[in-house]
Amino acid sequence: MKIIEVKTNQDKKEFIDFPKELYKADPFWVCQLDSGIESVFDPSKNHNFKHGEAIRWILKDDDSHTIGRIAAFIDKVRSSANRQPTGGIGFFEVIENKEAAFILFKTALEWHASKGMEAMDGPINFGENDNNWGLLVDGFVQQGFGMPYNKKYYRAYFEEFGFKNYFEQYSYHRDVRTHDNKIVRFPERIMKIAEWLSRRPGYSFRHFEFRNKEKYVKDIVEIYNSTWSVFKEDFTPLDPVILEESLEKAKLIIDEKLIWFAYFNYKPIAFFVLFPDLNQILKYFNGKMNMWNMIRFIYFKATHKMTRMRAVVGGVHPTYQNSGVESAIFLQLYKVFMKKPWFKELELSWVGDYNPRMLAIYEALGATKAKTHITFRYLINSNLQFVRFKDERSDRQ
Repeated sequence: MKIIEVKTNQDKKEFIDFPKELYKADPFWVCQLDSGIESVFDPSKNHNFKHGEAIRWILKDDDSHTIGRIAAFIDKVRSSANRQPTGGIGFFEVIENKEAAFILFKTALEWHASKGMEAMDGPINFGENDNNWGLLVDGFVQQGFGMPYNKKYYRAYFEEFGFKNYFEQYSYHRDVRTHDNKIVRFPERIMKIAEWLSRRPGYSFRHFEFRNKEKYVKDIVEIYNSTWSVFKEDFTPLDPVILEESLEKAKLIIDEKLIWFAYFNYKPIAFFVLFPDLNQILKYFNGKMNMWNMIRFIYFKATHKMTRMRAVVGGVHPTYQNSGVESAIFLQLYKVFMKKPWFKELELSWVGDYNPRMLAIYEALGATKAKTHITFRYLINSNLQFVRFKDERSDRQ
């Protein structure tokens, strides 16, 4: 077997095309857009290159057939927030061969060690954690857009190589409508809290509008930064320019009435973002967004092929947490669901095992845990003590 750093256009093609062959008989796998994968490794499109670096490899057998791939990245901001310098691996795919898997892991490990890293997490993304983050270990069904899907045998390879469970990520699912298309109400307790809070003086609720995009981007940034700065050790303030770029890229699938904001005396205090599940369309495209597939996309969207929604991100200003404002936002969404009968299912993903408050909210909404991903950590420096993320948080508090 031979490991090759991805440099040429042919290398890039094989890196992108290998999973298409690996999963060709798997009805649950959805091929990501080729351009989306390539953009992760393009410094002109991925802002993380401003404070990091990435590299990728393919693995070939003795007949020069590609049998695996892996990428490694260092984000200096995330690295510095850890107890030790920490990098990451991602886009790992391999045939069912432990030796091949270990060659890929070892290659990434040696690269990290040469850069002074003492640990590496994986599988993760060279970007935000709402995409391509974690190894699927339970719930092998078609994933929502951005949620990773992988072979079941990968878990054994990670664990046998020496990776350990750093934290678990849970995705919750909830039916929006019954099989005979009747709306499913949220639990009465949630509805009562929501209705009570919605009537209180000073509270108001609005959904996103592209015509006022600048205002809502500003509101998201204000809420997000105030919320996550006290929760995430590797927190970096949300850049409004990057957020605007992300919204523009997603404009074709964004439903303005699935993004809601809560205000108190006109001050933004909470937001919640749902996206229609693009994977329900992308599964027909084999990674290509050419002119023909763009026409097909418009048709599929117009005929409501996207029947599932995924909760991508949300936040509540610390001052208003436990106030019931989350319930009030879900009441607004419930009213939207009543008017959009094509939406059948809601995915709430993902929540870490270190966030019991959010897990409790999802369960209170009547959602059930449907999928589990794991973010693993490998300690390159064997003198370090392994500590799970939630235990690290406890130590810091």
